[in-house]
Amino acid sequence: MKNLIKRVLDIVFSLILIICLSPLIFVMYFLAKVMLGSPVIFKQKRPGKDGKIFTMYKFRTMTDAKDKAGNLLPDADRLTNFGKILRKTSIDELPELFNILKGDMSFVGPRPLLVQYLDRYSKTQARRHEVRPGLTGWAQVNGRNAISWEEKFKLDVWYVDHWSILFDIKIIFMTLMVVFKRSGVNAHGEATMSEFMGNEED
Repeated sequence: MKNLIKRVLDIVFSLILIICLSPLIFVMYFLAKVMLGSPVIFKQKRPGKDGKIFTMYKFRTMTDAKDKAGNLLPDADRLTNFGKILRKTSIDELPELFNILKGDMSFVGPRPLLVQYLDRYSKTQARRHEVRPGLTGWAQVNGRNAISWEEKFKLDVWYVDHWSILFDIKIIFMTLMVVFKRSGVNAHGEATMSEFMGNEED
């Protein structure tokens, strides 16, 4: 029953936010197109509930700058000042409201990560896919990208075992505080977050 309630709330509030924030979304779309070029929307395949692959939408925050060999430069070299602002304010995440409306994601849940990580999780870590991925989550309000992958996955699995509607509401309010403080956006010494290579015991 609580899963149905959560899905109904996701549909209602994602639709309300899309309508209310449409002016901001259009402005950001225009600015991103001028400053970063096309495509404005960054699309990437991510695993959702039960590992089912979906296309996640975000505002683009990086350029396509390449080296002489035609390879993309490191994230730190491609992340623009405008992109940093989008990330620090989490405005780059706004297009994910459409993922929530479609049912690919929820407002709260473990963040959807890269498809190539699927075979790198331990059996316990893979349990993060027992629920829909979220726009925010328990790991995001407890360190975001500033904590290790292992800590992040422990928090994700803990959420899977303990989530409730009231707990989700608490996480949403905590998220607003994290965004306001702009904390944990980047891992130490990284432009974003270092790649998860698997577990040492594996």
